[in-house]
Amino acid sequence: MFSPSQNGDMRTDINVTSPLMQQGEPLPEAYVCEGDPESDTDGAVSPPLRWSGLPDGVGSIAVVVDDPQEAEVFWIVFDLDPQLVELRQNTVPADAKQAENSAGEARYGAPCPTDEDIHEYRFTVYALEDTLDLPDGAELSRTLDAIAEQAVARGSLVATSG
Repeated sequence: MFSPSQNGDMRTDINVTSPLMQQGEPLPEAYVCEGDPESDTDGAVSPPLRWSGLPDGVGSIAVVVDDPQEAEVFWIVFDLDPQLVELRQNTVPADAKQAENSAGEARYGAPCPTDEDIHEYRFTVYALEDTLDLPDGAELSRTLDAIAEQAVARGSLVATSG
């Protein structure tokens, strides 16, 4: 599984915020699954994210949404333009790509929190040296490896399951 600490000297000064989520607070209901197995989208709406503090000379940006406790990835968006400073709610820029999540789907797969345990949902923005040489819908592990190899800085916003 992907561990951002693989690169111990990576800068962590990217500031990640959201107008609709707060650091350390529960993930709003709009961004979790509705628990409807018959639904094609499982109620999946990706939250808006903003970032600042990218280092100079960045080639692209990647966003990874995961639950580190469960080693589950909900969303990967990569090859984002380094001039971009935000992702709007439930949108992916036309020139960006999405990789497979842990469910094998190239889209935002909303977390499905349970009442039993508190989980952390990490929204991490990575500054990459270049674009990834991967297609839209790329395999999860391959994409995470490519991000780890090219990441020069990162920052996270962490929400909880309750």
